[in-house]
Parts: sequence; structure tokens; C-alpha cells
Amino acid sequence: MAVLPLALVTGAARRLGRAFALCLARRGYALLLHYNTSRAEAETAAHAIEACNVPVYLAQANLTDASSLSSLVSLASSLPHPLHVLVNSAAIMPAADLRTTSLSDWDSVFDLNLRAPFLLTQKIADLMAENGLIVNITDVGAHKLWTNYAAYVISKSALEALTRLQARTYAPRLRVNAIAPGLVLPADSLPQTTWEQLIQRLPLRHPVALEEMTAALEFLLDTPSITGQTITVDGGYALI
Repeated sequence: MAVLPLALVTGAARRLGRAFALCLARRGYALLLHYNTSRAEAETAAHAIEACNVPVYLAQANLTDASSLSSLVSLASSLPHPLHVLVNSAAIMPAADLRTTSLSDWDSVFDLNLRAPFLLTQKIADLMAENGLIVNITDVGAHKLWTNYAAYVISKSALEALTRLQARTYAPRLRVNAIAPGLVLPADSLPQTTWEQLIQRLPLRHPVALEEMTAALEFLLDTPSITGQTITVDGGYALI
């Protein structure tokens, strides 16, 4: 029996990370499903992945802690599957402008949103199979002046620059690209009326479906000549 390829998705217990993990499972990848604190949601996601008849391995790690991140890499190297795909999806988005952002909040955002994809890729690249794919999840906000989410948009803008540098650095063995979502899922704390107002501002007047986000990942999987690019899936948000 052929050994299934492995995909590692960070922040895979919920929201976009979970959708990417399920997409990869349906395509026949064994899953290393990373989570930090969302144990119950990670277990629920794992059950859904098992229904795709592929192995799934749960991995708890604080990606802002170097030793915890190294343990995740060690686990990936110990599994009986060659690592083909890494999706750096874990992120946080605290609300604060430049005047009110504390140093600790700034560091928390950059440690998870930027440093973790840098370190994880650096540590795991040599373990990946040739022609592997790394996908960083950025945001259409990387090119927006969302003053109330200052650290977040700066971190995502830097992640796009990191993506291009990684693509040059790890070629030709690996490809590195990014996917930049727009309005996909409302934050848990966002009032429904505010979400609907945001949607009405979009040129296409509808949120991005999860299936459209996973289609972007599949496009990258199926197009081996693309590297160093950011695919924006945003309902036209970049136009406003």
C-alpha cells in the first residue's frame, strides 16, 4: 500500500484552518492537525477528517514558544508519511490602533503571525518532500489601513514579503505562496449588523465561501509553476 503524503496545518481546529485541513484530507493527505488551546474543537475536526479515511494526528503547540514549535517539527519528522504540504494558518487579530497597542500585544501578534511562519518553515523545510508546497495565509488587510487593527495588518503585510523571500530561498525544492482572504467568517465578537454592513460595501455583495478559499489552495496544489505569489480571494474588497 502506498504511503500517504502528510500535510501540516497550523491553527487547524477551527475556522479557515479547519477548512484547509478538511480539503487536504479529501484529497488524500494524512493530516498533522495543529492547535494551541482549542482541544475540543481540534478533536471534532479530527473526527471529521477521519471520515475521509485518512490518518490524522493531533499536535498541541504554542507556536510563539521556540521549544514548543521544535517539538511540533520533531513530531512531523517522526510520522510514517512524507511531508508534502505546510499551511501556516494560525493567527490572532486584536483590536488596537498605533496609539493604544501595548508592546506585549505587538509582540504577541508578530510572534504568531510572522515569526512562527518564519521559524516553522526554517525548521521544517529540509524535512519536506521535493516539490512540496508551503502556503502562508495572509489577508486582504495587508494592503489596507485598518487603523483599529494596526499590528495585525502590518504583520500580514510583512508575511507577504516573507512569502516572496521564502519562495526565492527554498526554490527549486519547494514552492511558497500565500492566500489572502477577504470577508469569509465574522469574528465571534462582531455584531451581525456590522458584518452585514461590511458585506454591503463589497463590490460583489457577498462574503467569500469557505469552498472558494479551499479552491485557492487546490489551485496552488495543482499548478506546480506558481511560486512567490499571493492569491487574493476577497469579493472585490481590494477595490474599495
